[in-house]
Amino acid sequence: MFLVAYPGLYHVLTNSAVAAEATMFLPRVETMVAVFYFGLFAASFDFISGYTGYLSFGHAVFYGAGAYLVVLAANGKLAVTVPFTGIRLLAYDTQFMVLVVLAGLLALVLAVLIGLVSFRLTGVYFAMITLGFAQVVYVFVRDWSFVSESPADGAAVVGPEGATPPAFDVGVPFVDSLNLAIGQLAGESVEGLFGTLSFSTAEVSYYMIGLVVLVSYLLMQRVIHSPFGRVMIAIRENEERARAVGYDTFRYKLAAFAVSGFFAGVAGALFAGFRRSVAPDNSLYFLVSGDALLASIIGGFGTLAGPIFGRLFDESVREFLSKEGSGGGLLPFLREQLSQSALTTELFNGLTVQEAIETFLNGHASLYLGLLFVLFVLFVPNGLLGTLRDRLGGTVAKQVSERLARLRR
Repeated sequence: MFLVAYPGLYHVLTNSAVAAEATMFLPRVETMVAVFYFGLFAASFDFISGYTGYLSFGHAVFYGAGAYLVVLAANGKLAVTVPFTGIRLLAYDTQFMVLVVLAGLLALVLAVLIGLVSFRLTGVYFAMITLGFAQVVYVFVRDWSFVSESPADGAAVVGPEGATPPAFDVGVPFVDSLNLAIGQLAGESVEGLFGTLSFSTAEVSYYMIGLVVLVSYLLMQRVIHSPFGRVMIAIRENEERARAVGYDTFRYKLAAFAVSGFFAGVAGALFAGFRRSVAPDNSLYFLVSGDALLASIIGGFGTLAGPIFGRLFDESVREFLSKEGSGGGLLPFLREQLSQSALTTELFNGLTVQEAIETFLNGHASLYLGLLFVLFVLFVPNGLLGTLRDRLGGTVAKQVSERLARLRR
């Protein structure tokens, strides 16, 4: 419920008398959109790594594949004509939701191909070979002129020559009344919904992308709680025993990897749809997988929802300690609240308060996140959600439902 009400809550608080204090702690709505699509990617990473115990350091391949498919299709570079029919497939105006599914399927195929080789190995060797595949794809795309005139700098949605760049609509394909455009540049606002509600471009993207992420999350949860998911957990706990009782663990791992890749591709498609651009460094580079690992450790491995909250924690800290303090943050707050005399006060050996702020806060979010990461590994090894579940004795949803049932009695 909090996430549903967040845009309205943010709007009310940032337009109230406590606007400065509110924006210092609350991430912007645009930041929350990024939390959604990357959180889905981190959850797909946790699906394979947290539930089978196989760390996929090359998971960015699937994320980037989904993103590049959307951008290249929107630019008309993937269009093909079916012989003898004149039907054009993957034209630049293909429905975005169709592209999202195709992006997931492309990532699924890549996951199967990579998994067929990688799952011959275990442990650190599996992690390293997936990392190797990721680097091969990264270098290949970075130097591929088909992607863009300067592939290393990425590609943006411009549409075919002479055509209007397409809008990316989330909703029911081919039913215009049930679609809303998302994106930083080509999104749309909604006025007077139900007679009273109005949503900005960012808020429309927030709800529509959030809807796709929610459906994807529920589908992954359904798999986890199926007999198939139980076998995944058995592989994580003791693969030799699972094999001994008759399970073909190779096929189960490969199928889990394929499902994980599918949803990573969906996340990449949402990323490209919102940003309307993609580059090798923000989609295919191995550090993108590292960010998913960071989110999973902070949120909790083997929780599926934990990586989403881990990414929210990550983005909130980055925005709080951002160099420019866009949308609020500690740095501009201190600049506004401290008087000139306080800013020029000498702290130590000629170092003033102003210089200390610039030196220790300005643009050092990654430094403090690294320190927090170390602290999480040492003192909160189960992550935020994992630790909360341990304290409650089960999942949050289960405990809440049980306590509500007691209250009804």
